[in-house]
Amino acid sequence: MAALGTTATAQRLQSASSYSRNIHKDLLAKQNKVQDQIRVEETLKYANGLYEETEPEPDIYTEGWESDRVNPYKDANVPNTKIIDVRNYVMPISGNFVTSPYGYRARFKRTHKGVDLRAAVGDTVRAAFSGRVRLTKFERSGYGFYVIVRHNNGLETVYGHLSRFLVKPNQYVKAGQPIALSGNTGRSTGPHLHFETRFMGYAINPEAIFDFQNRTTVSDTYTFTKSNYTEARSNKSNYARRQR
Repeated sequence: MAALGTTATAQRLQSASSYSRNIHKDLLAKQNKVQDQIRVEETLKYANGLYEETEPEPDIYTEGWESDRVNPYKDANVPNTKIIDVRNYVMPISGNFVTSPYGYRARFKRTHKGVDLRAAVGDTVRAAFSGRVRLTKFERSGYGFYVIVRHNNGLETVYGHLSRFLVKPNQYVKAGQPIALSGNTGRSTGPHLHFETRFMGYAINPEAIFDFQNRTTVSDTYTFTKSNYTEARSNKSNYARRQR
């Protein structure tokens, strides 16, 4: 009988101990859920804060945003002068060789509205500034596969003759984020990246903003005017210096 009583007591103690452990586990589980919820809420709050800081005002994405043209500002009222912040940039390609400069091409009787940068097929092309992708498109007789990004500073950049898109329209990208792979599509005689910098449709000489040879910007700001946007901000462009 004593043995049976001892066994019964041990069973009761074991049952009580298991019950206590189960309650403790439940409490810990509930506590962890609350802590996880707090972490999620804090993370979302933090992420929303970052989103608000990095995203520009919505009106930058209104004018001509739905257009499928490279220049959607045909009827826009473009200011005569605009100071543009060009800090927080990333060079669009790893190379620094301008193989063909901005300017009028007598051979083709047209203006080359960007610069051609040396690149091999499949090199990573990066967003020059933070902004939102406006277009990813193909043009057989011109840019080939190309991407246009509208940036927080008011500029748009064009990346042409690509082999592959890595982004989609309306996608927000940060400066330096891969957006495409370089290629040889469209009207192209060899692999390279065609790169344009535009302000409200005006194709600015990229060498007015970027010093490609030294992989930097000419200064922290660029002052756009309708009288000088075609000029580089050095006496001789990167391309011209290398031709000497």
